[in-house]
Amino acid sequence: MSAHAATAHTVHEHHDVGFVRTYVFSTDHKMIARQFLFMGLFMMILGGLLALIVRWQLAWPETAIPGMSVFLKETGGILEPSTYNMAFTMHATIMIFFVIMPILAGAFGNFCIPLMIGARDMAFPFLNMLSFWTTFSAGIIMLSGFFVEGGHAAAGWTSYAPLSAVAQYTGVNWGQNLWCISLFVMGIGSMMGSINYITTIVNMRAPGMHLFRMPLVVWSLFITAILLLLALPVLTSAVAMLLFDRTLGTSWFAPSGGGEPLLWQHLFWYFGHPEVYILILPAMGIASEILPVFARKPIFGYHAMAFSMIAIAFLSWIVYGHHMFVSGMSPALGMAFTVTTMVIAVPSAIKTFNWLGTLWGGRIQFQVPMLNALAFVWMFVIGGLSGIFMASTPVDIYIQDTYFIVAHIHYVVFGGSIFGAFAAIYYWFPKMFGRMMNTTLGHLHFWPSFVFFNLTFFPQHFLGVGGMMRRIYNPTQYEFLVHLQWWNVFITWSAFALGVAQIFFAINFFWSLFAGKKAPLNPWEANTLEWIALSPPPHLNWGDKIPTVYRGPYEYASPEVEEDYLPQNRFLPTGTRTPAGAARH
Repeated sequence: MSAHAATAHTVHEHHDVGFVRTYVFSTDHKMIARQFLFMGLFMMILGGLLALIVRWQLAWPETAIPGMSVFLKETGGILEPSTYNMAFTMHATIMIFFVIMPILAGAFGNFCIPLMIGARDMAFPFLNMLSFWTTFSAGIIMLSGFFVEGGHAAAGWTSYAPLSAVAQYTGVNWGQNLWCISLFVMGIGSMMGSINYITTIVNMRAPGMHLFRMPLVVWSLFITAILLLLALPVLTSAVAMLLFDRTLGTSWFAPSGGGEPLLWQHLFWYFGHPEVYILILPAMGIASEILPVFARKPIFGYHAMAFSMIAIAFLSWIVYGHHMFVSGMSPALGMAFTVTTMVIAVPSAIKTFNWLGTLWGGRIQFQVPMLNALAFVWMFVIGGLSGIFMASTPVDIYIQDTYFIVAHIHYVVFGGSIFGAFAAIYYWFPKMFGRMMNTTLGHLHFWPSFVFFNLTFFPQHFLGVGGMMRRIYNPTQYEFLVHLQWWNVFITWSAFALGVAQIFFAINFFWSLFAGKKAPLNPWEANTLEWIALSPPPHLNWGDKIPTVYRGPYEYASPEVEEDYLPQNRFLPTGTRTPAGAARH
């Protein structure tokens, strides 16, 4: 109540704080959401280009990469093993920490939470601003590693010790140090944001917005924020210890001084497996939000969906050991992690069947956001099924550190999270920027992305079963891999086609920002609160009065009204039926 009161008196005031406070150091959650979005999209371009460099090397080993002679003058554009190690390390680091997290948790967490729970802003607007600029600073620090002597970090995105703990092993000094510093700073920024999200959701919901009237995307972001708050301190502590090993002469992880390399793996994966769900839970919430809207029927099993996400979050802490089956772990302990990993598949399967139940019998509209949400479900199912193989210790020992693992993580993290991010962008773009994205360009982006994603990553399962190791520089050096090399060429051509498909998204996004058709108030005829605000919403979102909530967010095809949707804030006197077209409350 006090948080609402603190902002209520400013509603009628003229809001003019100048260019810098409006667009740069803004405390408005909607502008901060846009800042996170633009940062994530920029980093996506960089991460994607690094992926294409890696794919070129795997398809046509030790041949000059077109255009790279400008950057690799000494080799004429040919990738050396050390540069290759840097490329795949930074591709994964950037995509995970500076693309998916800023877009899903940063941009859509900031944009959706206050609008969808009926708040005027985040609980701590200044802390919200700090969280973005701290994360932005972490991104600058990470990018600066490309320009230091010796190049950037080259020990993989997991930076296993002692490879990462001793500079001589990779030949990288300050690049790896900046990697540690960047992730430390990023962790602080993420913790700021998670504190804000949790406080806002707990304390600032509109009248009538009970916990189980919240949209599922808010539930997913709430759970993600709790995971961030608990998991990020583990990573920040670990990278600080790694940095001390490299610079101060400590021996947390270096065996030469009595350190324990496996300690790094325990710390990293104790953070890293909740991190997988930090990446995928917001996309699950986004899919749960979009499928009912375009199926024109209520979500199937709302409470089961919410409790499944809670179960996934809880179980994510006790499955991390499945990343370490080949580390010398006791078989008895390995069996415990196998069982918990199998168990976590149950709430994930519940969600999947509930999504299918939502679609069953629906009047499905294949709009661009819906297509991306359906693609998310499809990719998540494939990624989840391949994950079951790795949960089994005997199978995992065979496929560990092969391209089967690479295929799996990309189906979950790219196929899952990135298609979820695209679904969110297409869905909330009208509310975020006040303009509609172009449908034709949306289809030209989606269909090639869907097809070439599968042509890029599904064959990697075959390479993995054939024994091709991840982080390999030249597959043709290994006689047993030579007969599989045509798959690498096929995958690389598919990856280039996938990259070209993103040009349609870039054109659509930036053209629509300035020249897209003006968005109506509620273009998708959705029920949640953000669609009753202006497009884009003004400062403090709601004008004179915060909306009151009377029902859940998925009342589609309701018998109470003649339209096929019933907004959360629409008041219906008991026992009445509102005729179609009547004024909304």
